[in-house]
Amino acid sequence: MSGLNASLGYFVSVVIFAASVRTLLRKWPRLGFMLEFVSSFMLVACRLEVQTIVEVGEWAGGLGPDVTVTMLFVVLLTNGVVCDGASGNPTLVLLKFLQLETPTLPTLLAVLAQFLGAHLALFVAVYYWSLELTDMHMIKNLMASECSSSLLVSVLQGFFTECVCTLVFILIHLNLRRRSALIRIPLIAALLTFLSHTARGYTSAYMNPSLAYGLTFHCPGFTSVQYAVVYGLGPLTGMILALLLYMGHIPKIFAKNLLYFQKTRFRVPKGDKGEKKKM
Repeated sequence: MSGLNASLGYFVSVVIFAASVRTLLRKWPRLGFMLEFVSSFMLVACRLEVQTIVEVGEWAGGLGPDVTVTMLFVVLLTNGVVCDGASGNPTLVLLKFLQLETPTLPTLLAVLAQFLGAHLALFVAVYYWSLELTDMHMIKNLMASECSSSLLVSVLQGFFTECVCTLVFILIHLNLRRRSALIRIPLIAALLTFLSHTARGYTSAYMNPSLAYGLTFHCPGFTSVQYAVVYGLGPLTGMILALLLYMGHIPKIFAKNLLYFQKTRFRVPKGDKGEKKKM
């Protein structure tokens, strides 16, 4: 249990740091894009430790799959509560851009901030592992240079896995975005946990390019371009397809609805039609 206690202490430290920086950023509304930096940092830093528990926790710390799934759900739920309004996911930022909800420059700054947050999280996690507070972290520190890739299938299979998972996620996200946070955040966290656990033998269903950058891009086995195709192009394609299915068009690209017939809200009274015929 000492390994689990150390991990819990690490999670609490990351959450306190993220919440503190988020509170400070509220004083400068123009730096709103930095909220994405905080959200991405918190998400990647915590997911790196969850990944450590998945890889070596079972045989080095006695932590079974039930513990890892529970911790993943708690991490996603906490991230949603602490960073509500900031996704830490470039796919969701680009979704708002395509829906004409955010202009170009803030979108680019938000995506850049997300990757910077992921990079900082990777640096912090590696430093934390180097402290070797538990046997689990000592083993992880030895394995850091030869980490296992999350992509366990071919590039084409990985692309379709990320695309389909993102398609499902975005459709549900679009249907829940108007709901209360008390309903939306737990459901989204549960959905992400389910998809990630289901696709663990394929790509782990990150559906988030900055998260994948922090968790698996540095691992050997595939090139950066191949990782970008799976974890960048795959989620982007799934997001565009989901938006097209949900709205019938992509507002940023074309306004005409291609899939759904839009009925007019106003009806001509039957009496008026009869009068026009008599005239």
